This record gives sequence, C-alpha cells and structure tokens, in this order.
Amino acid sequence: MPSNENKALQRFLWIGRGEGVSFLILVFIAMPFKYALDMPLLVKYFGWAHGLLFMAYVAQLVIVAFKMKWDLLEVIFGFVAALLPFGPFVYERRLAKQNATEEGTL
Repeated sequence: MPSNENKALQRFLWIGRGEGVSFLILVFIAMPFKYALDMPLLVKYFGWAHGLLFMAYVAQLVIVAFKMKWDLLEVIFGFVAALLPFGPFVYERRLAKQNATEEGTL
C-alpha cells in the first residue's frame, strides 16, 4: 500500500501536470485568440482554471515539502517551475531523477 508521502507526491505531480497544461493553453492558445482575434472568452475561462490549479499546486507543494522534509531550495525550485512554461514538466522530471538516484543508493 502506498505511503502518505507517495500519495501526496502523486497528487502533487498530477496537479502539476494540470497546472502546466492550463498555463500552456492560456499562453499559446487563449492569449493569441484574445489579442489576434479579439476573442477574450478563452482567457477568462482558462485563466480562471489556471489560477485554481496554480493555487492547488502551491498548496500541495507545501504539503509535500513538509511530508518529505524537503529543504527550502527544493521548494523554491518547485515554485519557480510553476511560473515558467513547461516548468512543472521539467520539475517532475527532476524529481523522478532524484528519486531514481535515491533508490539506487539504498
């Protein structure tokens, strides 16, 4: 049975994927529609969804950081990843590499 840390981490990764996808849709689809085609409705809805996912991402980041005893630098990396396009996906890969390294040394 998965531990609470693993469940929290998996939840964080899924929220991060959703946040990353919503950010990419907002920046690369909704914003061009708003300014090039004068159709602001996509920004309204995807902006709203992205805002909720961003807040959920940050909240889950804090929860995972406490449960897994991450240092402050790791939390900062996770937060900065949410601010950059493709950031959550890069950060997920970083966490996977760290996890693989830790499991290999045990």
